[in-house]
Amino acid sequence: MRVLMADDERVLADMVAEGLRRLSMAVDVVYDGDSALERLAVNRYDVAVLDRDMPGQSGDEVCRWIAGSATGTRVLLLTAAAGIRHRVEGLGLGADDYLTKPFAFAELVARLQALSRRSTPALPPVLEQDGIVLDVTRHTAARDGMPLSLSPKEYAVLHVLMRAGGRVVSAEDLLEQAWDENTDPFTNTVRTTMVTLRRKLGDPPVIHTVPRVGYRLGA
Repeated sequence: MRVLMADDERVLADMVAEGLRRLSMAVDVVYDGDSALERLAVNRYDVAVLDRDMPGQSGDEVCRWIAGSATGTRVLLLTAAAGIRHRVEGLGLGADDYLTKPFAFAELVARLQALSRRSTPALPPVLEQDGIVLDVTRHTAARDGMPLSLSPKEYAVLHVLMRAGGRVVSAEDLLEQAWDENTDPFTNTVRTTMVTLRRKLGDPPVIHTVPRVGYRLGA
């Protein structure tokens, strides 16, 4: 999952982003609405977490922009205003969900996962293919009943490949979905992660390289 975290409370935004990265999410962080719109114009995000009261363009205005676009990005609004009227207003802007501050990190994660499952077609929280079981809610992975100890990026790459359902995924798409904007696209980070992931998955090999195209998961 790729997430845009937009909140002018820098400490909060950075702490949330670090926590989400530990759960294998790719997270870009901005601290004002103008920067949020800039990122949304060039990157594809599964979910945007927007503070309603940001400098520059407000979270409400960013939400309206997303709702009127064809990006498919889901919106979770954050606000200190807990009244029913404020929640109704936020949802009326086109937001998919609403969370009031202060909030529990576990609840934020659960809401993000729920929003990501609203894709078309909807994906189940547990993915299974070729003996591999990926439980997104529990953040666990196993092959043939044996637990796999994966790094956050290895888990994210495996998640992207399993979501593809056997289709070929290019290195560029892996970078877009499993890494954030600070990753150098000209490095060997995808190839290096793929080597370690293949080793941990063991034999027989299930990740195949399609020359000059990308990678495919399947026996």
